[in-house]
Amino acid sequence: MSVTYDFSGKVAVVTGGARGIGRVLVEALAASGADVHVFDREPAAAPEAPRVTHHEVDITSSPAVTAAVAALPAVATLLVNNAGITRDKSLWKMTDEEWQSVLSVNLTGAFHVIRAIAPGMRAAGTGRIVNITSINGLRGKFGQANYAASKAGLIGLTKTAARELGPKGITVNAVAPGMVLTDMARRLPEEVLKKALAETVLERLAEPEDIANAVLFLLSDAARRITGEVIRVDAGQYI
Repeated sequence: MSVTYDFSGKVAVVTGGARGIGRVLVEALAASGADVHVFDREPAAAPEAPRVTHHEVDITSSPAVTAAVAALPAVATLLVNNAGITRDKSLWKMTDEEWQSVLSVNLTGAFHVIRAIAPGMRAAGTGRIVNITSINGLRGKFGQANYAASKAGLIGLTKTAARELGPKGITVNAVAPGMVLTDMARRLPEEVLKKALAETVLERLAEPEDIANAVLFLLSDAARRITGEVIRVDAGQYI
């Protein structure tokens, strides 16, 4: 079930919005009236929908992010930091590059975008930021030292940004998905999906629309007094 909000006249930035959960977020925001700008280092996976503009941006590059934000046609007051990568391996086998590349995208990239967009939000006296973390940033997971560390760091960044930006009317929250049935997830080995399903208490895995519903709520005025929070959307995997 999808819930529709009215973001008419709002400008949104979504990182990693070319495919997967990010693409569903982009489509949901555009359907709710927002003008959406996708920051993704990959080309658009599908033709641009109405009110959606794709920008090829490497968010690990601070100058690239600064230039992309400066080129926006209007101040973005909605931001979703969704971009993320994995390079899974047990920590004693993990290379420096596998560690650093994941932190650079998942954590440093989010910092670059928040830092670049925050001045415009502060000047406007309003803003909504949602960072996509993970239940594995809360609990850890074998083979994901880099990913779990980056997502745990993103929670710390969320709470700090909420404190620093709150006085200017800007809320900063995080959504922590568990396993989500994206097209990529559906191609995982059956035993991996069965294990994730067995962890749930609802006996069903989340779908991209479930993540989008939580994100749009946090971006909306219905959540105007919620900040610094982490909302798990995981069908009960964490508990």
